[in-house]
Amino acid sequence: MAPDSRSAGPPVSLPGPPMSPAGAPLRSPGPPMRFSELDLALVDALQAAPRAPWSQIGKALGVDATTVARRWERLRAHGLAWVTAYDAAKSATVAYVEVRCRPRSLEAVSRALAGMPWVFSVDETAGDFDLLASVVAADLPSLGRSVHGLIGGLKGVRSTRTRLGITLYGEGGDWRMRAMEPAGHAELAAPRAPGSTAYSARMHHPPAPEDQALLAALGVDGRLGYTELGARAGTSEHTARRRLRRLVRDGDITFRCDLAHPLAGLSTVVLYRTAVPHTHLAATGTALARMDAVRLAVSVSGSDNLLVMVWLRGLHAIDPFEAQLAERFPLLRVSDRTVLLRSRKRMGRLLDDTGRATGHVPFALPGV
Repeated sequence: MAPDSRSAGPPVSLPGPPMSPAGAPLRSPGPPMRFSELDLALVDALQAAPRAPWSQIGKALGVDATTVARRWERLRAHGLAWVTAYDAAKSATVAYVEVRCRPRSLEAVSRALAGMPWVFSVDETAGDFDLLASVVAADLPSLGRSVHGLIGGLKGVRSTRTRLGITLYGEGGDWRMRAMEPAGHAELAAPRAPGSTAYSARMHHPPAPEDQALLAALGVDGRLGYTELGARAGTSEHTARRRLRRLVRDGDITFRCDLAHPLAGLSTVVLYRTAVPHTHLAATGTALARMDAVRLAVSVSGSDNLLVMVWLRGLHAIDPFEAQLAERFPLLRVSDRTVLLRSRKRMGRLLDDTGRATGHVPFALPGV
């Protein structure tokens, strides 16, 4: 493929300031831009192989390594796409908290939630609750104290409802943009085998301090080279390489490439609360996670035992998607659909109204 054969679409000459260091707020990075076809293919390639060398990414896309590295730096610096890392699901106690706010309190509560380092995602909704907070804790008792004390105690919060995550069938790290030519995937790492991961009721073995330092650095930039990674984590390049390889080998770390989805044409996010007979739960959750539009499929506590989040190309795509659900999963009952108005935070990244990353809140368990 010729170097410029995938460059249809607007050029990436993006205005605005570069990303700040971890935790520092940024002002909005300029007027909204849309992704070119090459941009989306690059994101797709990094979703398949988040830490692959630029030479391998370039070969998969049919462009030279310098071009893809430069284009990625522009996307990253202006908050359009980023690679992050976090603890694997098996080591976490996770819950999805529906928050109802008092009138005129939504903005303040949303900002407060986004600033909490143990609340990894915050979404503002149009439904029978106002905010969805995805949270993590060391165990069930501390989860209860955090939700009821720290979230429930916020000024302006009227009520909360907690759905405990039980089994994760698919999440944002499994989702793909599907913009790369099929032949390009052969140049990248083999795709992860589909499967489920049970969340933990308690954190049995907290990461060692050295691993926590690696996770913190990679949470800001999942593509850090080993020299810089070691420097940021306070260790040597050799140690950083060895410890990260062990985390990857043991399945204790998850990498993912994310993007400002509204600017990529995925303007509508819908959360479905659904129910399926328990005997069909695992098969249904696994099959749902393989659907192109599905970003999250997780079994949860409560009568609605399966939570599903999808990214769609507009409100007009909701009915066709639900028709597909009804055809493929006749035992699945949709109890409620909630359209997300905006994502304020996703996996630690603070987002603006267009979905671009404007800062990062380092992860930390609640001190309660």
